[in-house]
Amino acid sequence: MLEGTRVLIIEDEIKTVNFIAMALRAKGYKVTSAQTGQSGILSFCTSNPDIILLDLGLPDMDGMKVLEEIRKVSDIPLMVVSGRKSESDIISALDAGANDYMTKPFSMGELLARVRVMERFISRESVTKSDAVLQFDGITIDTDRRRIYVDGEDVHLTPLEYKLLIILASNPGKVITHQQISRDVWGYRESSDAKSIRVCMASLRKKIKDNSPTPKYIFTEIGVGYRFADK
Repeated sequence: MLEGTRVLIIEDEIKTVNFIAMALRAKGYKVTSAQTGQSGILSFCTSNPDIILLDLGLPDMDGMKVLEEIRKVSDIPLMVVSGRKSESDIISALDAGANDYMTKPFSMGELLARVRVMERFISRESVTKSDAVLQFDGITIDTDRRRIYVDGEDVHLTPLEYKLLIILASNPGKVITHQQISRDVWGYRESSDAKSIRVCMASLRKKIKDNSPTPKYIFTEIGVGYRFADK
């Protein structure tokens, strides 16, 4: 197990949540849970998990919709744990981006083994990154651990804010256009709503203490895009 691996369980059956959470915590995992699709998406954005276990039969929305929303912004390892056993359901979930699919009922031994497989996706992602740590004056970006430090303080970013910061900081001194941001952060081929980009950028700047009239890290190229400061 990777040290301190964070697992988010999106599941409406409390007994199932408690059963899985107890087993995971006994193995050293850090566990959070959500009982609805909307709260699951919110927890994904706020708790910064490493792995997601997702039920499809949620009370407020279909789990497939949750999967689709998460895949718009993140490649986080995700395993569906569901009572739906048809081949078409399994294929649909895998085609939508699930890394694995496990049907209920299940043995805890098998679930733990599959969670360990999910951890390999985390390890593989870290190994393929050429710059594990991006260092600038006052800001450190640890891409292995998905951690951002500003003046030595750990700063939490949402998945969109994190992807936005990474695309800019990975290209210091280079102007990143609105269209590139739409494609690489939101996943749109065409330019997304400019207001959405501005809102996300404003939130990011505030969190990294770069929202003064004279920014230190992120500079606006009016009508074109944004540029991150040179190292």
